[in-house]
Order: sequence, then structure tokens, then C-alpha cells
Amino acid sequence: MRILYYDCFAGISGDMNLGAMIDLGVDPGFLIGELQKLNIKGFHLEISKDIRRGIAGTKATVIIEDPDNEKHRHLRHIEELINQSTLSDRVKTMSLKIFDLIAEAEAKVHRIDKQRVHFHEVGALDSIADIVGAAICLDYLNVDKVMASPVQLGGGTVKCAHGTMPVPAPATAEIVQHIPVKTGLVQHEATTPTGAAILVAVVDEFTEQINFPIDKIAYGIGQRDISDVPNVLRVYLSEYVADQYGNENEPDWMIECNIDDMNPEWYDFLFQKLFGAGASDVFLTPIIMKKSRPANTLSVLCTNELLSEMKSIIFLNSTSIGLRDYPVTKTVLDRYDREIETELGKVRVKYSSFQGKVIRVKPEIEDIKLLALQHKLSLREVEKIIHKNL
Repeated sequence: MRILYYDCFAGISGDMNLGAMIDLGVDPGFLIGELQKLNIKGFHLEISKDIRRGIAGTKATVIIEDPDNEKHRHLRHIEELINQSTLSDRVKTMSLKIFDLIAEAEAKVHRIDKQRVHFHEVGALDSIADIVGAAICLDYLNVDKVMASPVQLGGGTVKCAHGTMPVPAPATAEIVQHIPVKTGLVQHEATTPTGAAILVAVVDEFTEQINFPIDKIAYGIGQRDISDVPNVLRVYLSEYVADQYGNENEPDWMIECNIDDMNPEWYDFLFQKLFGAGASDVFLTPIIMKKSRPANTLSVLCTNELLSEMKSIIFLNSTSIGLRDYPVTKTVLDRYDREIETELGKVRVKYSSFQGKVIRVKPEIEDIKLLALQHKLSLREVEKIIHKNL
């Protein structure tokens, strides 16, 4: 499993993102070649090594060859430009999603339809290169999941089409309103609308919890060098590989809470909700709490993606008023299912293997029950017949 993690401690912009992706391993020649598929002239990508406060990385700058003659395009012009190109469908879809986020934000600020938005941020060549370039780089890296830290927005003021405004700029504020952010680390615009839109469009999870091995670290160098905080975007690449047993170490989360005041009849419904939403495991452990009160610890095992949903289900369907969660690592056997024919009928069977050898075979209990009822046999008799066919 390949994970890309954005550490946005100093913010993010379109060019910082391009620099970070190249520093991480994206082939600059490939990126430039793909950008040429847009069939527009008037810009080129300048790539160099640079340093900010002693941190070395890659700087990517979109050079506009004739700024005085640059066109300001509407969203529909951008959509036509991308759709008519020979870029891959995945790159097209991702690019359009990012542009749409910026257009929606500007449209809301101006209170107009997004197709009527006519502004520098979307129409400029540098934004086109940054956004389409971001999609090209992500497609090139072919990661399974994108994660990010809370995003540093910066502080002070910024000059934009609306005049001098406090950071974040109006469009940036609209784009980041549903993701975790931080402010005040620096007195300038640390995150641009383009940088914010890239994150919102591609990140699967925002978290400060890093519970995976970091295999590669890269830095995208920004255009500023005016504060003690290095103007860089740090990114991590992680790859989970099979362990010595041929199994994958899977990062998961354990959610727990102690419950001493809930009707026991509610647990069955709660379990159904949790398993139905995708929990890997749900179980109760009897405990004794303060004042010798008997209680239960509810434990729920789930993936990162389901962590928030599991918490919501617990709060809405139990009497718990607080939860604790922590990352855990699972090591699992290789597993597969298949259906076999027996003299009693078809049965689903689960196989588990260790180091390439099957070590456990388990018929599905629901199928055993069904055959036992159909043939008026005991569960033990049905199991015995099934095992003759394994």
C-alpha cells in the first residue's frame, strides 16, 4: 500500500506542490511532456535545486513568457482546454475537480454562477500548469491513499482582486472551511487558493497521526525566504510491503469506551450498526469500575477511513459520553474463500495460509446450520461430512 502524506506545517502553494512531487521522484521530463498535451503556449517549467533555512529541496517555477498578453479564462474555457487534450482520463478528472473547487469558491465570494467567474486565479497560465501538473504528478506516483496534516494558512494580510484582505484570502477561506487548519505561524499567505484546492480535491484523510513507516521524505521549495520558518512543503511516501511470512502489516485503529449505564438489549443493535458500517471487529469485555460498579468495555477495530463514522455510531447508539482511540497493527494470514460441493449440498469454506501453506480450513457456520436443518442432522454430523470433501 502506497501512502502520500502532505506535511503542511508551512502551508502549500501550487508551485511548492510541484517541487515536492519532483523531489519525491516524479520525472521532470515526463511532467513537462504531459503538460505539453494541453496544447497551449506561453509558459515553461523551470526546475532547480534550492535551500530554505538549511533545508534542501526542489523548486518548480512556472515562467510566463509574455505576461502582458496572458489571457484570463472562464471556467468553461479551462474545461474545454483539458477535455480536448490527450491527457489521461484520470488526470483530466482530477484537474477539473481542482478547478471546480476554486471556481465554486470564487463564485460564492462574488455571489454569481461559477460559469460566470472570470478571474486571474483560474485563467492564468501558472495556475493551469500548477493544477494540471498536480494531477499529472499524483497519477505518476500511483498512490493508494493521500493523507495530510492540518494546513497552516499563515497570518497578516494579502493583496488580491478584492483589495487588501486578512489571511486567508476569501477564496482560500471558502475552500478550507471543512478541513482542519492552523494560523499565525508566519505573517504572510502560507496557503494559496490553488494549494488549498489541490489538498481538498485529493486528500482522503486529514490527520496529525502518522502510524505508518516513512520510506521517503521530499521538500518543495517556495518562492518566499523572509521568515525564520522555512518556506517549504514536506511530503512523505510510505509503502507497506509483505512481511517475512508473506502477509501485510495493516494499520488499523482501536476505539474503546467503558459503559455502565446502558440497557444490555441495546448492544445487539449497536453491534449490527458497527459491523454493517464496516468494523473489522466489535467485542465487549466485562470490567469493574469505581465504587465496584460492573460495566463493559466496548472495543471496535476499524480502518483509518472508518474511524470518524465508527465514533458517530457509538455516540448516537450508546450511552457513552467519551471515547479513546489508538493505532494498532494487524498481522493477518493470507485468506481466500471458495464454494465446495458435498453430498448434502454447497458449502462456503474459508482457507487461511501461512508461508504459502494452508494451515486452517473453516466451513461457513451459517451454511452448516442450513444443511443441518434441511437434512435433520446435528451440526457435528454435517461438519464431519463436509470435512470428507476438503
